[in-house]
Parts: sequence; C-alpha cells; structure tokens
Amino acid sequence: MNQPDFWNTPDHAKEVSRKADELKKEVQRWEALKKEVDDLLEIAKIDQADQDVNLRKEVEKKYQMLAKQYEEYEFFTLMNGEYDRNDAIVSLHAGTGGIDAQDWSEMLLRMYLRFSERKNFTTTIIQESKGQEAGIKSATLMIKGLWAYGYLKAEAGVHRLVRISPFDAEKMRHTSFALVEVIPDLGDISDIEIEEDELRIDTYRSSGHGGQSVNTTDSAVRITHIPTGLTVSCQNERSQLQNKEFSLKILKNKLFQLKLKERKEKSDKLKGATLSAEWGNQIRSYVLHPYKMVKDHRTEFETVEPDKVLDGELEDFIEAFLRKEVGNKQ
Repeated sequence: MNQPDFWNTPDHAKEVSRKADELKKEVQRWEALKKEVDDLLEIAKIDQADQDVNLRKEVEKKYQMLAKQYEEYEFFTLMNGEYDRNDAIVSLHAGTGGIDAQDWSEMLLRMYLRFSERKNFTTTIIQESKGQEAGIKSATLMIKGLWAYGYLKAEAGVHRLVRISPFDAEKMRHTSFALVEVIPDLGDISDIEIEEDELRIDTYRSSGHGGQSVNTTDSAVRITHIPTGLTVSCQNERSQLQNKEFSLKILKNKLFQLKLKERKEKSDKLKGATLSAEWGNQIRSYVLHPYKMVKDHRTEFETVEPDKVLDGELEDFIEAFLRKEVGNKQ
C-alpha cells in the first residue's frame, strides 16, 4: 500500500485496502484479548499475595468472560485452508421438485443473504434466473469479506427440504432439492488460459438486478466453456462488455478449482465435499413437517429451530463442519 503507484488501479487498491483493514482489526482483537488476560493475571497475583484483598469473585467473573471471548476467536483458527480468507462465489441451482425446488432455492438464497448480513459481508447478486411461477431456477452471489470462503465452503452440496407444499391444493408433503456450489474468488488468474474457440457466448436481456438499462438491452452474458461444459452467467453490470469480463473471471476461477480437484483425485487425497458434491447426496436436510428439524448428515449436528437457520443462523452448523474437517486432517 505504500508503493507510489498503488492507487493507479483504483479497484485493486480498494480491495487491498479493505483486506488490510480486516487483517488489522483481527490483529487488534487478539492483542486486546492478550492485554486483558495479562491484566487479569496481575489482579489474581495481588489477590493471592495480599490477605486483606478479596478479588476472587471479580477475577472468576472476568475469567469466564475472557474464556468465552477466546473461544469465539479460536473458532477462526479452524479456517486454515489456503483460500479460507478469500471472498466467495456461491451458486444455487434448483433440483428435483419442480416449483417447490425453485421456491426452495430462493429460500436458500435469502438464507445466505441474511447470513452475510450477520457477518457484515458485502453481497452482490451477479446472476438470477427466475422461475415462471415462483422462486428461482438459479442464482450466483459474490460474497466479499474476510473468511467468506472459509465460512461458506461448509455449505457446498445438495440441500433437501421436506414440507407441506404451498403450491399443492391438496396440502401434500413434498420433498425438494437444491444444489449449492461454493468456490473462492481467486481474482484474475493468469495461470488459466482460455482459447476463444473454446467458448460459446450468448447474450440476452437482463431481468431483476442491474442498472437503468436492465430490460432494454441484451446486456446479460452467458458463457459456456465447451470442453468442460461449465456455464457462467452475469447480468449485474450495466454493459455487455463488463458482464463478459466478470463472467470470464468466474469461469477462470471454476476452471482453476476443477484443475485442483483433478490433481487431488489423482493423488488420492480428495477430502470433504467442498467442490465434489454429487447430486442426490444431500449434505443437510431441513424438515418443516411433520416435525421441525435441520440435520447435517456429515457431522450429525442438528437443531429443532429451522426458522432460525433459514434466517441465516448457520454458525453452529459451520463450526461443526470445520471441527470435523480439522479432525479428519489430523
């Protein structure tokens, strides 16, 4: 940041400044905790040395408070993956279940938006395909913030919903599925080269999020990487060129992750379902009828308060996943 040409590229400079500020705050939290612990030790020594002073209750109360604070900070040490500090790109796809699955996908979209609010992350919906009657067929979110990928990698996989369908006149119980894909934002990746003839680029009229030109020009872009079949769409930016550039950036991220996955598979070290969730292997079930429960099938962690989970309270599920992941590595 002290380089004279740092602000020559404003977008990059803002991103680096944001990350530097987040890291500074993180260091300050630990330093403040250490100071409070040192101060408490001094008070405890006075209480032990001076019989006329009785500070035991105060020391114990303060100790409990600091121990709880330490547990909260210690959680972040679980996120020790190479890309855990990075921003995250989250994609949702409606699966089996028709309109219910599309509605379920929109519920999950809201859940991740609410979770991001709780963490003070910045969110941008860069692509959204609405269902004809309700919900969404697919959506892609850019989530920016320290540890965004570290948190959200726990969400990658198939999510299953069981409920009385609001779209069924006979009020029957329905099961629907949605796939969540999560990859870290690695920025502009120079290692990945894409030939022009490997791409099929389609333009279409934006719907939903965007600027004043939404619904008036074919500014939205869909790029298909023919060799792999990977598809990326973007409709958030105002111009077709900007949407194309952003789509190519996400495509490069996906290709890089695919490359990493192939390497891991070859060396027999692929662990977890972060990028390899197979359709039909649900990682988590959300049951709203005939009883209320959310259960993660990877960790066995469960709760009987699905409303809170769907409102973005995912921390306990994420912590259980990360602790198991760290345990597996050890």
